[in-house]
Amino acid sequence: MNVREQLRSGLVIPAHPLALNSQRKLDERRQRALTRYYLAAGAGGIAVAVHTTQFAIRDPKFGLLKPVLELAAEETRDGRVVRIAGICGETRQAAAEAELAKSLGYDAGLLSMASLQLASIAALLEHARTIASIIPVVGFYLQPAVGGRVLPYEFWRQFAEIPEVVAIKIAPFNRYQTLDVIRAVIESGRSDSVALYTGNDDNIVSDLLTQFVFAGKSVRVVGGLLGHWAVWTRSAVSLLASTKKNVTSVPAELLTNAQQVTDMNSAIFDAAHQFRGCIPGINEVLRRQGLLEGRWCLDPSEDLSPGQSEEIDRVCKAYPHLVQPDEQLIQENLDEWLR
Repeated sequence: MNVREQLRSGLVIPAHPLALNSQRKLDERRQRALTRYYLAAGAGGIAVAVHTTQFAIRDPKFGLLKPVLELAAEETRDGRVVRIAGICGETRQAAAEAELAKSLGYDAGLLSMASLQLASIAALLEHARTIASIIPVVGFYLQPAVGGRVLPYEFWRQFAEIPEVVAIKIAPFNRYQTLDVIRAVIESGRSDSVALYTGNDDNIVSDLLTQFVFAGKSVRVVGGLLGHWAVWTRSAVSLLASTKKNVTSVPAELLTNAQQVTDMNSAIFDAAHQFRGCIPGINEVLRRQGLLEGRWCLDPSEDLSPGQSEEIDRVCKAYPHLVQPDEQLIQENLDEWLR
């Protein structure tokens, strides 16, 4: 099965965090353990060097882009999962990152436009075509609150026509902009070959349950590439399976789960403070589970917001059915993953 077919089958793809020690250096042992956890939980892919991994890994003073990509590539070398590498920067940098990802065996690149805030639509499309000539591309609509830019329907309509585009991660956290992407893919005539993935961590289950219809043509969001799925990943796998099973008749329980997952996300992503604590929030859950030693980020000023720890306490206590499957999996396997 090629990468396009794998993505169209609908996968859980966690956005891979960065494991650091107390000196804020790469903790290789725990970085590998995280990847092993995602594989054991049933993830169908991993996304590395993305927002959740911290964009600062590209800073020369850290020099972590290649080491982090290499570690995940080694742990997934059997080829069972789709390997997606984040690709950032202006065209020269992005092309170099795409070449690196390809050389390490990655299947596709998740293309961020965050560094091209002032570029025209034509320039953005030319940038995308350049990267797509190197590696298959997953489009990325990153919400402006964490560094993305608003990308209009016209961009997505032409972007979807690029032959090497295999999927789009829709993550504007905005229903109007989400619909722009879905309508653009349908009206491009490529909805049968470009897989739609939710990155809307605030609306995961609703995206997965909805049949979107434009001009008489319907399409579904088939999976998720999510920072939220970097934690409680086994529950995410079960949740995606449930949405696939209930595409024609949605049980009330799934709609209740939709609200619960969004509530959990509000805590770990720090919605109350415009997502300032989203990466430390993910890391804090992984720390509590024993997968990370601490919640440290490369930027020492990046930490939980006031009251965020208590919010994480609250949602973990409120929704044990969405927490316990992963707690059990980690408890049973952590020592082995850390070897």
